Amino acid sequence: MKKIVFVFSLIFAATFSINAQDISDNAIGLRFGGGNGIGGEVSYQKALGSNNRLEIDLGLANEFANFKVTGLYQWVWNLENKFNWYAGAGGGIVSASGTGIYAAGVVGIEYNFDAPILLSIDYRPEVGVAGGLDGLNSDVALSVRYQF
Repeated sequence: MKKIVFVFSLIFAATFSINAQDISDNAIGLRFGGGNGIGGEVSYQKALGSNNRLEIDLGLANEFANFKVTGLYQWVWNLENKFNWYAGAGGGIVSASGTGIYAAGVVGIEYNFDAPILLSIDYRPEVGVAGGLDGLNSDVALSVRYQF
């Protein structure tokens, strides 16, 4: 039992001692999604610290009649060199077949090129709370962003 507690203590300590890579102050680009989401979204990220940021995504569909806005607070951790992984939570508003609100989470991995380009892939589960987006929806997306 003491060995198990010791191992979990080491894992816990290692998790919080990992150094985060500095992230760009701003990034803007496109998020190409699938699943039950609207599809492509314009994506903006704003750094809030050395290892956390705010992401805001806007998706438009049906000749701009329907929209989906998502806001996510994200924590970013360095994996190796230019690879980061991130996780976060937030929510949004959707207007497809009735206005609704939803809660969302995100987990993903990103690569920071030498040029100011950020490439990422993520998984975003969404749970409809009210309105047109009911139940659990999932979205996997590839994002390309310009950092400045």
